[in-house]
Amino acid sequence: MCCKLFHIPALDKPAGRWCGHWAAGKGCGIHPDRPDQCRQFFCLWLSDPTVPDVWKPDHSRIVLSYFPGNGSLYAQVDPGSPQAWRNPPYFDDLKRMAARLEESNRRVIVFVGDNATLVTSRGAVALGRMTPEDNFLVEPAFGPDGPTFRVTRSRSDRSPG
Repeated sequence: MCCKLFHIPALDKPAGRWCGHWAAGKGCGIHPDRPDQCRQFFCLWLSDPTVPDVWKPDHSRIVLSYFPGNGSLYAQVDPGSPQAWRNPPYFDDLKRMAARLEESNRRVIVFVGDNATLVTSRGAVALGRMTPEDNFLVEPAFGPDGPTFRVTRSRSDRSPG
């Protein structure tokens, strides 16, 4: 799935499309000579032995990774299966992961293309389209149904979202 989901500038490969070097059943056709971006990326399914096989990206249609800038867990979802993260057991697992990360002020964010959703221990909050220039602040709040979160977004370029 990483061969499909991510933008790879060195290969002029856009996000959301299979890499031209990928072959079904065979994998990367340029594996020994792949770009550094590909060499340095390891999804959680590969790098964390505690991640169950149900999360294997070619089955789940989801690539999990920690974003180094803020330590948040990013779940990149195959745009061909945009609701995969809502299916059992994924959504419940993401809420459990969010509960653990919330203790250290880190988050779980699901991306389907550029559309982002914050997953909390209590549910999901649509963030809409997000770019690398976007920031957000998550604060505890109290809503009509009890404790919740308030999400404030800001865009450094101040263009409409």
